[in-house]
Amino acid sequence: MKKLLLISSFFSVSITFAQITLQSGDFATGGDTIRMSQANDNGYDFQSTGASYSWDFSSLVPVSQTLKDFRSMSGAPAFVNFTFGVFAPLKYQASYFIESSAIPIAQITSFLPVTIEDIFQFTRINAVGVTSVGFSLVVNGQAIPFKSDTIEKRYELPVAFGNSHFSRGYTNIDFNPIIDATWNQHRTRTTNVDGYGSITTPYGAFEALRIKHDITEIDSLYFVLPIFGGTWIPLPIPSSHEYEWWTNGEKEPILKITTNEIGGNETISSIEYRDIYRGLDAGILELPFTAKIYPNPTQDNLYIVSSEKIESIRIIDAKGAVQFEKTNDLDFFSSLDISELASGTYQIQLISASKTSEQTFIKE
Repeated sequence: MKKLLLISSFFSVSITFAQITLQSGDFATGGDTIRMSQANDNGYDFQSTGASYSWDFSSLVPVSQTLKDFRSMSGAPAFVNFTFGVFAPLKYQASYFIESSAIPIAQITSFLPVTIEDIFQFTRINAVGVTSVGFSLVVNGQAIPFKSDTIEKRYELPVAFGNSHFSRGYTNIDFNPIIDATWNQHRTRTTNVDGYGSITTPYGAFEALRIKHDITEIDSLYFVLPIFGGTWIPLPIPSSHEYEWWTNGEKEPILKITTNEIGGNETISSIEYRDIYRGLDAGILELPFTAKIYPNPTQDNLYIVSSEKIESIRIIDAKGAVQFEKTNDLDFFSSLDISELASGTYQIQLISASKTSEQTFIKE
């Protein structure tokens, strides 16, 4: 009996810490819907990792849920399907498309005499990788596709412990002849599979691979201003890091923690994990109220572009005191004179009619 117990115990441990690999079938594709829960940051250790590691996130508390809709290419508009469907070059033939906040065009609609909505990202999955092949936007009611000139590889398959890869992505969206405006996105991604073991969340316990993505992005927009003429506006985006825990067959990460790097420090911007329905009004994914602030750090002026009309702005110091507040002359774009603020780290609250977006910036 003792021998049997010892054998059983050893077998259980070896299963718990087995090294798994991810293949193309472990990722969502057209027609899938995946429920994810969102949680607040409660000081979780998201950086520790290694071989045969045990991650315990069982204390995550869901505060909201979304249902990600991975749309089949058969549902894409005809012109879009011609660009990313079976008639496109092989490398641009997408497996699915999904709503995206990757393009900040909607945040500066007030500059452009057109209506831009329904931004989708197109993804291709095959035996060797998962790639971002382009976008589509609905401009004045017309769906328009844009291929990525340089295709970014998000995952190199198969995914196994110890693997790493580097990828670049470049997308140029030229709105001519609708309007004389161009948007550019440059991205780099460094991916390392830096751990394996077991992970526990409220969804259950799983064998897992831990994947870390380090992402840098530089966006810029060109358009014609009535007074200044043609102008390039840089849209600096903080370096971000994505920490993911994957298992076989679940289609999306069991857990994903995203951070932004500001002043050399990482601040958690989102936590989401695979989950069951918990009565938190899960629906098809709705894009959050997003905004970009730049430059960051800054000395005198802070510029803001937002996806919703801003009704008020508050700047709060490290002690929680409101140091700046503005409610007039606000829109999708705002310029703030913060030269009188003392040097330090601040939270800025951007308040629309129904939502609030909070970000951190450094005043030098």
